[in-house]
Amino acid sequence: MSASPVTSLAPDPKRWKALVFIALAQLMVVLDATIVNIALPSAQEDLGISEGNKQWVITAYALAFGGLLLFGGRIADLWGRKRTFVTGLIGFAAASALGGAATGEAMMLGARALQGVFGALLAPAALSLLAVMFTEAKERAKAFGIYGAIAGGGGAVGLILGGFLTEYLNWRWTFFVNIPFAIVAAAGAYFVIREPEGGRNRSPLDIPGVVLSTLGLVALVYGFTRAESDGWSDSVTVTMFVASVVLLVAFVLTEAKVKHPLLPLRVLTERNRGGVYLSLGLAIISMFGLFLFLTYYLQIVKGYSPVKTGFAFLPMIVGMITGSTQIGTRLMIRVPPRYLMAPGFLVAAVGMLLLTQLEVDTSYAGLILPAQLLLGLGMGTAFMPAMSLATHGVEPRDAGVASAMVNTSQQVGGAIGTALLNTIAASATTAYIEDHAASATTPAAQKLLAAQSMVEGYTAAIWWAVGILAASAVIAAVFINTGAQNGSQSASGDGAEDEVKIPVVAH
Repeated sequence: MSASPVTSLAPDPKRWKALVFIALAQLMVVLDATIVNIALPSAQEDLGISEGNKQWVITAYALAFGGLLLFGGRIADLWGRKRTFVTGLIGFAAASALGGAATGEAMMLGARALQGVFGALLAPAALSLLAVMFTEAKERAKAFGIYGAIAGGGGAVGLILGGFLTEYLNWRWTFFVNIPFAIVAAAGAYFVIREPEGGRNRSPLDIPGVVLSTLGLVALVYGFTRAESDGWSDSVTVTMFVASVVLLVAFVLTEAKVKHPLLPLRVLTERNRGGVYLSLGLAIISMFGLFLFLTYYLQIVKGYSPVKTGFAFLPMIVGMITGSTQIGTRLMIRVPPRYLMAPGFLVAAVGMLLLTQLEVDTSYAGLILPAQLLLGLGMGTAFMPAMSLATHGVEPRDAGVASAMVNTSQQVGGAIGTALLNTIAASATTAYIEDHAASATTPAAQKLLAAQSMVEGYTAAIWWAVGILAASAVIAAVFINTGAQNGSQSASGDGAEDEVKIPVVAH
């Protein structure tokens, strides 16, 4: 890598080609969070995975990914982003091959955990490469528009692809499909991307920080997952939450004291970035819960096939891409991020509000389609400036950990969303059945009651999702006070000097 230093005057000539491979890798990681959801019933049957352990197919990935992201971001800063990115892709392909070839429960769970480990390496490296390669405001807006659309819409793409592969091929292809993605992205990255010089952070690795953050995040994610299956008052659930608080507080105290912290607190305490991490994490909570509910609603209540279910999510993808590439990209360099993020989250909340009206016989075209369009449009518009602002004005040596924090807020938000909203839905369903069981005397009435109780559970949880999205909008409006990301206009408020432009050569 004898490339001349990248400066803000001479942007990387191959940056647009690089974006193709970075976007491909991001799509693979994001769709992997949902693609397995549709394939899970078939895989469970084939491999004899017990009912109690089936959630671990999803959880093993989330735990490894969420727990190791900060470490992965630091490795990218230390070892070089290109090298970390390519290594993560090759490892992810190998883990996917192992999952596709799984012969039993243990092999499947091991493969999912390994996917999470390598995902935690490549995701922060991908976003931080983007942050240091695109420095001109208009180009940065376009690049992050594409990345934001993929980060938001990739989950829905996973549902479509998962449906196709499960129905027409075999659940194993939901794993094998990653291999060509990873190989193309790794080969492209190897030949096209050059390591931005001066962006390395060669300071010694903060081992206590790595241990405390990984254990703290794993305990947090596992606590929420455990709450979903065993209840909030379960002794292990409570222990996990207490342990996560203790470990994460210890982590923050350690980071404030050590000479070379894993997560420099300057990355978190800048109010705009803090606002992005918090509002994005909350918004993801509502999105992930919704993916799950709508998938079950369409398949179980409506009787849709896996492929039809996947296609039923298309309006959300269309809305997401439109919001991200047409609204977000065009306005990001003209208006402050909060004027895109807060209204974006509110539009998504209106879409979610429509879904509180779900009933057993609800019309897809009359309610579900417009609700999804609004959700996608709002989320796409909000995601775009959020992704860019999260790494805007960060010194190159911190780009990896700043990127990792975006991914961490998404992963932890996803795990919390699935567990929290599922628990709310389950208790509402149980209460509805108890109230109406006496009147369901015939098999037909019992079948109808089962469907009604499920829908009752979903709508109860969706009301919470509406509130969470409204909270995201308030946080974005209050915390984020920087000006338009046009590279010349200085920000108001905290960190104004940092926000003017992205430094690309280390000081």
